[in-house]
Amino acid sequence: MPHLIMEYSNSAEDRLNTQGLLEDLHQVAIESELFSVNDVKSRAIRVHSWLVGDKGNSADFIHITVELLSGRTPEQKRELSRGLMDVLVEQANHIDSLTINVRDMEQESFQKVG
Repeated sequence: MPHLIMEYSNSAEDRLNTQGLLEDLHQVAIESELFSVNDVKSRAIRVHSWLVGDKGNSADFIHITVELLSGRTPEQKRELSRGLMDVLVEQANHIDSLTINVRDMEQESFQKVG
């Protein structure tokens, strides 16, 4: 754990180095020292269909979801979120919407093989 999932509108892809951004976000998670290095899993998902308010699909976005096992303090999660947002703003401030959601997964129900 954690899973860092970067969803982004396909219209943003031509104006964004998605692999570089993902690598930098991954590094922020590692450098937070909240997790073992080999536990950090990051992926990017290009979204082909989306709607944003009355702008339909004309508004680009990047949304980061971080799913982590419960047990971190609100301050730890806030600091992780801030570090990730710093990278987003630095590399993608030309994108219409940048959002991050750090959320807990219950340790009691989480399952893993391998």
